[in-house]
Amino acid sequence: MQYFPLFVDTKELKVLVVGAGEVATRKLDLLSRTEAHIDVIAPEIADEVKAYQKRGRISLFQRSVNTDDMTGYDLLYMATANAQLNMDYAVIAREKGIWVNVVDNPSYCRFITPSIVDRGRLVVAISTAGAAPVFARTIRSRLETMLPQSLNPLFDFVASKRVEVQQRITSGKERRLFWERFFQQNNDRYDTVTESHYQEAFSQISHQGEILLFNKHDDANLLPIAAMPLLQKIDIFYTEAERDESTNTINELVRRDASREIIPSLSQLAEQYNHGDKVLLVVDDSMLNKLKAHFPMAKHLQPGAL
Repeated sequence: MQYFPLFVDTKELKVLVVGAGEVATRKLDLLSRTEAHIDVIAPEIADEVKAYQKRGRISLFQRSVNTDDMTGYDLLYMATANAQLNMDYAVIAREKGIWVNVVDNPSYCRFITPSIVDRGRLVVAISTAGAAPVFARTIRSRLETMLPQSLNPLFDFVASKRVEVQQRITSGKERRLFWERFFQQNNDRYDTVTESHYQEAFSQISHQGEILLFNKHDDANLLPIAAMPLLQKIDIFYTEAERDESTNTINELVRRDASREIIPSLSQLAEQYNHGDKVLLVVDDSMLNKLKAHFPMAKHLQPGAL
């Protein structure tokens, strides 16, 4: 993974955009949605960029950039039509610890801007590490149709309820179960019944555990899509020994905050199931058959089937 995805708090971020043409305008279309302080420097200014100044969203300096400008900023976008100028100032900025993005020149970029689906508090970023931005836009267009605009007010509603849920449900695990129940009932809509689904979720939390089994010799990449929601609910990811290459793929499909442990005794597994834990066991053939016999309620995840 060459580029590590991060979501940065922009409240006190200082951004400099050098250039004010079509390319800079595309960058400002996204940057203007943030809370960052944005300066733009360019001798010639497109009308679209001037519009951001009129709205008070950017500070505009109509002149050529100079080396003294490379001070006090967190991010720099070099978006001029002069490729050599972009590269020269990228080097200067990096020497001063400023993160740089040079348009259409990934080798000079300290960071890149992904293709973004914006639903307010829900933001999805897609990147191909600069290799195929056209394909990233294709993925974005698919996600735009999958994620309704109603998610914007829905997540505002959820954010407004977080403190109340923390006060009423002290256990982190119970809170997760609460929100799972809420989203299962409410789905992705925000309407007159959303508040009812929220209240109902307090009394309908399920304490039933779940046991998922997976053969370590199977290819996790061939699991059906229906297996993905099950893996994302796992509390504990069990293997027979230290994880190896054969378990790495399915490990990537499990929640990041799930525990990773060595398989305990069968009695302990039964206790965890009765306690409401959702566990995944990645084992070889002999252990798989033993677990299926001991836990008939377990779900065997197999390539192409559940």
